[in-house]
Amino acid sequence: MTTAGDPFLTNTLPACPSCKGEFTYEDKNTLICPECGHEWHAGESGGEPEDNTTVKDTNGNILADGDSVTVIKDLKVKGSSSVVKVGTKVRNIRLVEGDHNIDCKIDGIGAMKLKSEFVKKA
Repeated sequence: MTTAGDPFLTNTLPACPSCKGEFTYEDKNTLICPECGHEWHAGESGGEPEDNTTVKDTNGNILADGDSVTVIKDLKVKGSSSVVKVGTKVRNIRLVEGDHNIDCKIDGIGAMKLKSEFVKKA
């Protein structure tokens, strides 16, 4: 069976801007990639998807994975009597999505999640 020339088997929709998958399909005005689940509107430019993971410290400096930060106020550790003291330096942070958007390891306490509003870039 030959598929050449069959208009039903050609995909005229743009490739996914996120994963470059070619199996996109349309649902009303939304284009959807079944490979990665990315959704975008048909009228949008085909550029990269927006990056909503920009994390800023208390002074507005942009943080990145691997940065060092300093805690700006005493933070109680939930489920423990420990406290992360003001001025504690935290090295090699990892940014994650969510309310507590910094994963880190603090000496003497262990693995923690911090809010970026309570740290400043060192």
